[in-house]
Amino acid sequence: MTGTDREFYYNTETGQVEEGKVSDWTGRMGPYPSREAAEHALDQAKARTRAWDEEDERRR
Repeated sequence: MTGTDREFYYNTETGQVEEGKVSDWTGRMGPYPSREAAEHALDQAKARTRAWDEEDERRR
């Protein structure tokens, strides 16, 4: 991989960021364009879930 081709993943089982598809897909979130983005994978997922829940509430 070169420069912009690098992909980072968040491993939900270890809590670690991995470069490339190191772990099994069942415990991997991503890809993310940077290590920093992958480090915040759970925060991003929580924010999206909260937004979807709020949208569901508005539609009821």
